[in-house]
Amino acid sequence: MILTHIIGWGLGLLLFFFALVLYSEKKKKQATIPHMILRLDYLLILYTGFVLLWRYLDEDGSAFTAQAIIKGIAGLIVIICMEMILVKMKKEKSAKVWWIIFFIALIITLLLGFGILPMGFLP
Repeated sequence: MILTHIIGWGLGLLLFFFALVLYSEKKKKQATIPHMILRLDYLLILYTGFVLLWRYLDEDGSAFTAQAIIKGIAGLIVIICMEMILVKMKKEKSAKVWWIIFFIALIITLLLGFGILPMGFLP
């Protein structure tokens, strides 16, 4: 399940930046395709993220429950920011605040997911 979640995030970030480039080049019609596929990918990310969060909550007396919940909330914020940035780009409006929130939430998510929580990769 962890690998599926990571592949989902990797695909999501790839589609996000692909749609972002197309929107910035004023190719709205072409950008709609990766944007819609990204929205489907959100469902995969949310499902696998919920399953992983449930595994942390299912363990009695887990010392990482609060950190797993914080990571889940930060992950939701990343998804919200990705969608808002693309919508703002589509409407040709400024998305500076959403970019700041995106990078802060992404850093928190990556640090907790890969570094601190026991299902992560880093020691």
